[in-house]
Amino acid sequence: MGLRKRLLRRRRRDGVAAIEFAFVGIPFLFLLFAILEIGGLLLLDATLENAMTETNRLIRTGQAQDGGLDEEGFRAEICDRMTIFEEGCADNLFVDVRVVPQFSGQTLPEPTDEGFPQEFEIGEAGDLILVRVWYRHPLIMPLMQQAVSRFDDGNAIVGVTTAFMNEPF
Repeated sequence: MGLRKRLLRRRRRDGVAAIEFAFVGIPFLFLLFAILEIGGLLLLDATLENAMTETNRLIRTGQAQDGGLDEEGFRAEICDRMTIFEEGCADNLFVDVRVVPQFSGQTLPEPTDEGFPQEFEIGEAGDLILVRVWYRHPLIMPLMQQAVSRFDDGNAIVGVTTAFMNEPF
């Protein structure tokens, strides 16, 4: 067989690497960005929980009652502790603080597309307090919006809840 016939028989392989990358690269990049997005949500959850725990101490120890802390002040205290999520916190943070008669058996309003339940009652010494905080966080990846979002706007809602008894102050 002559050299020319052998060269003609060889298949052309131009563009094979690009096609292989399209098969493997696109799902890989999707997974990479999804992992980054979920990591950001987990970081937001940990930051929100820490900020709320630190701010709840003001209520639990009586400092909020003595200092006349209102809902806006409480929200500002949480936002000050949100570190990297501090920007835009005031618009995306929703707070519900209420006195409850007992720790179990509570029927409380849940967030809906229309809004979040927002009450602010910090109670007196010895009262049982339930604090619920929600943070609305925009998502970048469209498919993640379907997997994580609870509402029609496509934002992720990160919620943190805690209950405690006010100390005798």
